[in-house]
Amino acid sequence: MKAIHVFLFILLIIIADQALKIWVKTHMPLSYSWEDYHTMLTPYDKGIRPFGWKNSWFQIYFVENEGMAWGWKFGGNWGKMALTLFRFFAVIFGVFYLRSIIRKNYHKGFIVCASLIFAGALGNLIDSMFYGLIFEESTFTSVAKIFPLKGYAGFLHGKVVDMLYFPLIHTHYPSWVPFVGGDEFEFFSPIFNIADAAISTGVIAILIFQKHFFKSHPAAPAHPVVETNTSVNDHIQVL
Repeated sequence: MKAIHVFLFILLIIIADQALKIWVKTHMPLSYSWEDYHTMLTPYDKGIRPFGWKNSWFQIYFVENEGMAWGWKFGGNWGKMALTLFRFFAVIFGVFYLRSIIRKNYHKGFIVCASLIFAGALGNLIDSMFYGLIFEESTFTSVAKIFPLKGYAGFLHGKVVDMLYFPLIHTHYPSWVPFVGGDEFEFFSPIFNIADAAISTGVIAILIFQKHFFKSHPAAPAHPVVETNTSVNDHIQVL
C-alpha cells in the first residue's frame, strides 16, 4: 500500500470529522439535538438525553467532553493537559509507526486499521489543542462563534465535540431484576464523533482479523541428514 494512499485516506477522515464538528459547534446550542434546535424545543435533562429521543434511533446531538473518548474524564485541568500531551506524543509515534509498516509492506487491512486509529487520535487532538482558542464557549442558550477576540480556553485545554447519538433501544429493566428493576435502559447511549468511530473501528477490526493480518508462514523443511560410513579424505575433491 502506497504512502500517498494512506495520507489521502487519513486526510479524508480528518476533513469529515472536523467539518462536522465545526458545523455543529457553530450551528447548535450545547445539549440540543438537531430536532430540538430546529423546532426550538427545550433540551431535556441538560445533556443527558435529548428531548424526543424515544422516537428516534439516530440524532445529531451536541455535547462536549473534556476527557477521553465517549466522554470519560481524567483528573481536572492538569489531567486534561496530560491527556492532550499524551495524544500529541501518540500521534508523533503514529507517524513513524505508519511509515514503518508501509515500508515493511504489512497487510493492507492492518495498515488501513492503523490509519483509522491514527486519524481518530489526530482528529480529537485538534479539538483539544485548538478549539479553546478559536471558539467561544457553547451554552444551552447560544451558539458559539468561530474566531472570537478571545476563546473559551487556553492552548491544550479545548473540549472535544461529540454529536453522533444512536438510542436504538429504550425500555425498562424488568421489576424482578435486582438493584436496577424498573430503571430505564438504553442501548446505545454513548454520544461520539467520527474520530471516536474511526478509532473503535480500527481497534475492533484488528482484534477480529488479527490472524488474517499476521499470518505466520510455515518454516522451510530442514534438509535430511544421510548417515554414511564413508571416510572423509582431504585429498578428495567434492564437486
